[in-house]
Amino acid sequence: MSAPPLKKPVVTEREARQVAEAAREQDWRKPSFAKELFLGRFRLDLIHPHPLPADEAVRRGEQFLAKLHEFCETRIDGALIEREARIPDEVVRGLKELGALGMKIDPKYGGLGLTQVYYNKALALVGSASPAIGVLLSAHQSIGVPQPLKLFGTDEQKQRFLPRCARTDISAFLLTEPDVGSDPARLATSAVPDGEDYVLDGVKLWTTNGVVADLLVVMARVPRSEGHKGGITAFVVEADSPGITVENRNAFMGLRGIENGVTRFHQVRVPAANRVGPEGAGLKIALTTLNTGRLSLPASCVAAGKWSLKIAREWTAAREQWGKPVAHHEAVGAKISFIAATTFALEAVLDLSSQMADEDRNDIRIEGALAKLIASEMGWRMADELVQIRGGRGFETADSLAARGERAVPAEQVLRDLRINRIFEGSTEIMHLLIAREAVDAHLSVAGDLIDPDKSLQDKARAGANAGVFYAKWLPKLVAGPGQLPNSYTEFKHEVDLSPHLRYVERHARKLARSTFYAMSRWQGRMETKQGFLGRIVDIGAELFAMSAACVRAELLRSRGEHGREAYQLADVFCRQSRIRVEELFTRLWSNTDDLDRKVVKGVLAGTYEWLEQGIVDPSGEGPWIADTTPGPSAHENVHRPIR
Repeated sequence: MSAPPLKKPVVTEREARQVAEAAREQDWRKPSFAKELFLGRFRLDLIHPHPLPADEAVRRGEQFLAKLHEFCETRIDGALIEREARIPDEVVRGLKELGALGMKIDPKYGGLGLTQVYYNKALALVGSASPAIGVLLSAHQSIGVPQPLKLFGTDEQKQRFLPRCARTDISAFLLTEPDVGSDPARLATSAVPDGEDYVLDGVKLWTTNGVVADLLVVMARVPRSEGHKGGITAFVVEADSPGITVENRNAFMGLRGIENGVTRFHQVRVPAANRVGPEGAGLKIALTTLNTGRLSLPASCVAAGKWSLKIAREWTAAREQWGKPVAHHEAVGAKISFIAATTFALEAVLDLSSQMADEDRNDIRIEGALAKLIASEMGWRMADELVQIRGGRGFETADSLAARGERAVPAEQVLRDLRINRIFEGSTEIMHLLIAREAVDAHLSVAGDLIDPDKSLQDKARAGANAGVFYAKWLPKLVAGPGQLPNSYTEFKHEVDLSPHLRYVERHARKLARSTFYAMSRWQGRMETKQGFLGRIVDIGAELFAMSAACVRAELLRSRGEHGREAYQLADVFCRQSRIRVEELFTRLWSNTDDLDRKVVKGVLAGTYEWLEQGIVDPSGEGPWIADTTPGPSAHENVHRPIR
């Protein structure tokens, strides 16, 4: 008989941080452009000249994109998916026949073997036809079974599961629980060893693809026992195993066609051979998978930016007000310029990060996270600006527009669909903290013991000596650099001069590092509580990264004779817009309402301002804030429906 399932863990804040820290990749074995940027070192040599895919990768990628483009135009009806909130089964079957389930899977397992660059181009293309399909394919390959097995699976596991994932089987990734979001230390789903099996019990929430999945990657907690290290562990689970019930197909404000559900495990037996990696490695596997998996979200944002630009161009040329097309009114023109310049920069960030992932010369854990962060925030802003440009028509649904005889432009749908990107795969707030932790890693590695209350005086003395050596070498380098020399980066000076922007990035990378060091000196152990400050530090880094990528991409296109003049113009405009945002963020590092905000929050929670809530009715329904997840058999009908 198996042991009883684990009780829901009670975890202190310190314990939760220790779990998250243990799951991090501890070492930096390869260079990182973004890590160096946060340390005040502008390593342009790591990204320029812009890395390029091999000719064979381009040929294979372009060949597949051509087939996918035809499929999107002839087989996908995005409006139908939006109306019926479901991707037709025949569309999914067509994608399987096309090989779209195996875009990232090695050809020796039946996949297409596309590079990260072309995988993201494919996601952008299919996502423009239907964002729900883009999510289905990306959840399956970016974080579902193929990626964890590619990185951590045994040869036997790859041979068993990857051919299925490449052609027939849809996969899903199950980590989140009703009471567990970004704090995995409180994970309650258990995997209790029993002979040659593990027995899973628990409930998983927001299981994208879970309703139609054939294979699942499940994160569950193994109890420590004799012969078992225990800890959060990853398993590949057959979705039709006895004891698995998909209890609900969830519905959302956007992405109405996604197959996202609630999945309950009751005494589900999983062979030990299906465990991915050792016990306790589950979170490390999840985080490592997300290093490149997060790049699927910028792909959808780039697609939305391209479409927003197309609609803005066509609409503002046709719509006249006060004797001229609305595009020529400055208030509208500024929005068009923002959409165009930002789309160019986001594509530059996406392609650069993806190519660096393909080459595997650099550690891109920060670059991938920054790409997700800035793309999800800017993508949402671009869609919001498009709705504003369209006015009342932007708020009106595509079906309503068509019903009264106008072009069915789904601007409001794109706004709804993009909103989740600021939450998916690490909310903006969590991304700020994750990136900030990586950005200050060099400081903590040499001086962390100084602010650790558990360290002995001897440890602190040793850390103090090490820190003294490190900062004696590092701090003087933050005083001056190439950004102060007027002839630096002149290879970026042509009809439009981008060299001032790169000098700006170099100077402000050093300023960013100085600001971070000052804050650590000022707040020491309390630094981790200064989430507002850390968020602004990360946002500055994201802008500097995007400016760098935009300039490097513009030079690449110029050198290849591919719209170089226009690319330089767009990069110049983006950098000028970005610099305004950076200056504001630097000001807000030290001039903000963070302390006052904390006081107001305490008052709100204490009921001090409850009088402010009077004069309304609350339309919310009855029920608990968080659903009951007590382990046990399901009392619901199983809505699992694999697509064959």
